[in-house]
Amino acid sequence: MKKIALGGTFDHFHKGHKKLIDRAFKERYHVIIGVTTDSFARKLGKTDIEPFELRTKKIREYVEKKYPGKSFSIIPLNDPFGPIIEDNEIVALIVSPETLARGLEACEIRERKRLNRLDLYIVPFVLAEDGLPISSTRIRKGEIDQSGRMIKAFNKGEPRGEGKFEDRSLGGK
Repeated sequence: MKKIALGGTFDHFHKGHKKLIDRAFKERYHVIIGVTTDSFARKLGKTDIEPFELRTKKIREYVEKKYPGKSFSIIPLNDPFGPIIEDNEIVALIVSPETLARGLEACEIRERKRLNRLDLYIVPFVLAEDGLPISSTRIRKGEIDQSGRMIKAFNKGEPRGEGKFEDRSLGGK
């Protein structure tokens, strides 16, 4: 069975994560979604993220609602590559501009191991209202919500206006 893979931390599951997953399901392959474990995230210096169980639950709910009956699995990642450097049935990898270098590294490792070539599909960043990429870090900071809507107005780290943050209510969202 041919497989396509993607991986990440998937903290504060947002529109950019959904776009990566949506791209994977355009192919007629089994989709493997690797999710960084809490212990691996700590090794990477990520200490303020949502628990692994919550992150995987949000992914599973999204996939099961949007792609009912499609073949997929969610696996824990305890290293940067997971199964992509071992499993010869994985034929493609979904990456973002942020993870492209790691994807290229995986391709080199597979080549050294004489595994099948790995196709890379690069999914562009999803931009927030301010034209900057949506990211879990920006969501945690309270700059944007998961859809990229501005919560506080920023201009290169400095508040706009008269030295005050503009806090726009999103109607209970």
